[in-house]
Amino acid sequence: MPLPVVTVLLPARNAESTVARAVESLLAGTLRDVRILAVDDGSTDGTRGVLEGLAARDARVEVLDGGGRGLVAALNLGLGAATSPYVARMDADDEALPRRLEASVEALDAEPHLAGVGTGVEVFREDQPVSPSFQAYAAWLNGLTSAERLYRERFIESPVCHPSVCLRRDAVVAAGGWRHGDFPEDYALWLELMDRGHGLRNVAEVLLRWRDSSQRLTWTDPRYAVRRFTWTKAHYLVRGRGPLADGRPCTVWGAGPSGKTLARFLREEGATVERFVEVHPRKVGTRIQDTPVVSANALGPPGQSHLLVCVGVRWAREEIRADLTSRGWVEGQDFTCAA
Repeated sequence: MPLPVVTVLLPARNAESTVARAVESLLAGTLRDVRILAVDDGSTDGTRGVLEGLAARDARVEVLDGGGRGLVAALNLGLGAATSPYVARMDADDEALPRRLEASVEALDAEPHLAGVGTGVEVFREDQPVSPSFQAYAAWLNGLTSAERLYRERFIESPVCHPSVCLRRDAVVAAGGWRHGDFPEDYALWLELMDRGHGLRNVAEVLLRWRDSSQRLTWTDPRYAVRRFTWTKAHYLVRGRGPLADGRPCTVWGAGPSGKTLARFLREEGATVERFVEVHPRKVGTRIQDTPVVSANALGPPGQSHLLVCVGVRWAREEIRADLTSRGWVEGQDFTCAA
């Protein structure tokens, strides 16, 4: 079999009812030169039989035994077996639109500074409407179509839909592949790649139907809890190319639960948090975590400490971003949005 352009890593566990559609959507794509490594990760239903049937019908499908060791181990098993220049991801309950892989390869071929691209996504459920918050997250992802914007917003939320991504295999291998730990493995990989100087962006076309369900690991696995995302942010804010890597103290705008958790993790990483900024008059003038709370008017000019805007409400964050910019603060240099 000739060397494929893209190898798709598709872990599956107890996905008998959806995995055939996922694989078939890839096989029907406009890019024919693909290999699909379907990793059966300890399924107890008919998933293995479905995958073996697909492999018997199309030589581009190969079934690997993941042994029930979990998603990260399954992905690294597939990565180790891949020989193509590009590796893509797919979940066993999603659906690729025809141009998904072709458009991803086109983008990577045209932009050698990119380590990978995601695609625009359409979120769907079959049992109930998709929540407005998840729809808003997908809309934010779909707007990150330049490497510059995605890099600027990398600490807000995970900026790439994991099952939509197509990556340069060499860059992922050099970064150590997907890492197992008490943190979201996909977000950690995106931040690691960018910390190594690579770019990422999302293709503007909507090319993946991304299934939401109550069984998604995002909702059930503690590694994907908000607290673990916040720890991951703190780790990369302080190290390597992070805005706090130069040892400057920081100010955290937002003394709610998100801001306080981020400040706690930043201190554990060795950073100095010297102030909180709050708009609530009852908090201004108090101390939180033994740190003074000041008003936005008391910020002073940029340059002395790095400001982390830890405000999760999108419209409020945009107002703060616009206000800071109008006052001469430069995003990425003087402040970073981190929620």
